[in-house]
Amino acid sequence: MNTFVMTVITKEFDGIFLIGINRPTKKNCVNHETAVQLLEAFKSFNATPKHKVAILYGEGGTFCAGYDLQEVSEGRHMEKGPEFVDFIQKHRFLGPTNLKIEKPIIAAIEGYAVAGGFELTLMADLRVVADDAIMGVFCRRVGVPLIDGGTVRLPKIIGLGRALDIILTGRDVYAKEAKEIGLATMISPKGQALNKAIDLARLIMKHPEACMLTDRQSVFNSSQCSHDDAMGFEYEKGQEVLVEAIEGAKKFTKRSRSKL
Repeated sequence: MNTFVMTVITKEFDGIFLIGINRPTKKNCVNHETAVQLLEAFKSFNATPKHKVAILYGEGGTFCAGYDLQEVSEGRHMEKGPEFVDFIQKHRFLGPTNLKIEKPIIAAIEGYAVAGGFELTLMADLRVVADDAIMGVFCRRVGVPLIDGGTVRLPKIIGLGRALDIILTGRDVYAKEAKEIGLATMISPKGQALNKAIDLARLIMKHPEACMLTDRQSVFNSSQCSHDDAMGFEYEKGQEVLVEAIEGAKKFTKRSRSKL
């Protein structure tokens, strides 16, 4: 008899949507059921206006050690039949990596974030990395390719040369280097990555949302089109939210006058 187990846990407070991979005995490796639950969690984040920022993390001191290779080696993933094949063709192995996320995501990284787990961190806008965390394309060592956006997203984050170094060698990437090359947004003490990510989410949410989301959208768009098209997109989308700028300017000038 199959028993359904929640391998992804979610929680919302003050506009922050926490998404936790919950397979600590498996180093939070993602199996198919976990991938389905991760996809549903991120769809819920997209669709729920009160959720302003998502934080992806792993329970039990490890972010994610990749896809569950034991499941693959035993062929259990293929027992799902056509449903599994359809899922990976549309969503990839890990679930949400091919989904367009409409709002900011922060990855809170403790322990290992390797192979597919590393690819999950690359979905995020920002990465908070514990000082003893280890990242990398460890799947290189066993001949498993990156198929959840790793080869697409990593060069955009750290540049082509550095991305090729990490992808081709499969070497360990420690927190200090991750910060130096722009992979990590900030380094936290061990055990504090989630708390620091929550602080970062609160900072993001202090600002007017429509303007922030418009600028975020423009940043992503600029990496996919010509300079002229990117400039046009930025201007057109910016015009749509200028009402926030007018209100913000009024508040700013009012505060400034009160200090004179």
